[in-house]
Amino acid sequence: MTGTRREVPNDPGRKDRILDAALDVIAEWGVHRTTHRKIAERARVPLGSLTYYFDGLDDLLAQAFARLADTMSELYRATLQKAASAQEAEAAVVDLICGPAYATARDMTLIFEMYAYANHNPAVATTTRAWLHRSRGSLALHFPPHVGQALDVLVEGWPMHRTFDRTPPDRALVAATVHAIVTGVPSPSGT
Repeated sequence: MTGTRREVPNDPGRKDRILDAALDVIAEWGVHRTTHRKIAERARVPLGSLTYYFDGLDDLLAQAFARLADTMSELYRATLQKAASAQEAEAAVVDLICGPAYATARDMTLIFEMYAYANHNPAVATTTRAWLHRSRGSLALHFPPHVGQALDVLVEGWPMHRTFDRTPPDRALVAATVHAIVTGVPSPSGT
């Protein structure tokens, strides 16, 4: 028998809505208080439909965090791909740290939740490591690996501090720091 309901979903956007809802619930409640019920309510889908797409809450959370990593990686790369010169590449890194589009307050909440959950979930740990390598790959469009690694740490760390300081970073200080890393980090010995 062909054409069963299992083969042809009647709501093709449902899985994406569930993943988006999961991220919303995680951002609002934290992973530790995220439940199937809260996700289903946020996605406006029947509770039982979650088991159609996911093998439990761990699988759903892992896929939601993978979606977050993909979205953030795409924005990171797109920002760096627009740069046509070394100066523009430095400015792009400053925008990743200071600009309003990357690492919003919601993004940072989700990133903190993802990092904490990665300590206890191998699939999310793998996603987190892959995201790190994708970020460095994007930086490699303009910078040598050792500089890219230092810049990636800066792009990750400054927004974390901003989250808790609750003040925007001084753009001139960020630009000077980025420039100092780009021009002053020596190549590792032996390379």
